[in-house]
Amino acid sequence: MPRIYDPQNEHDACGVGMVAQLDQISSHSIVADALTILENLEHRGASGADPESGDGAGILMQIPHEFVVKKFKEHGVDLPDSGLYGIGQWMLHPEANSSQKAAIEAACVHFGLRVLGWRDLPVASELLGAASKATEPRHSM
Repeated sequence: MPRIYDPQNEHDACGVGMVAQLDQISSHSIVADALTILENLEHRGASGADPESGDGAGILMQIPHEFVVKKFKEHGVDLPDSGLYGIGQWMLHPEANSSQKAAIEAACVHFGLRVLGWRDLPVASELLGAASKATEPRHSM
């Protein structure tokens, strides 16, 4: 019977860091702790191809409902109560057209979901190295 984990398959690994707020009370301290972890994992930046850009390591965190409501209202979209919607972030072709979004919306409908709206995300493209900038996607949610 095959084993799910076999220590013989271990290779050199740089590691990963994780912090979690188990009491579910929002706090900036958890973001500060996560940034400290990222700073201490600078060596895992996988920056060989583009020394000015890393491998996309970052922080996954909850987006406050009030912030999302405000941003989508700016686009004429009213959101339901907190916990009654989800957010998907898409990396689209830089010249994304309506057919790309239509394909995503069709997939959502297939799984019983309804797309309430779209929002292009602000990015800081000036921070990217040349290799990353050349293939930068359009970020939408």
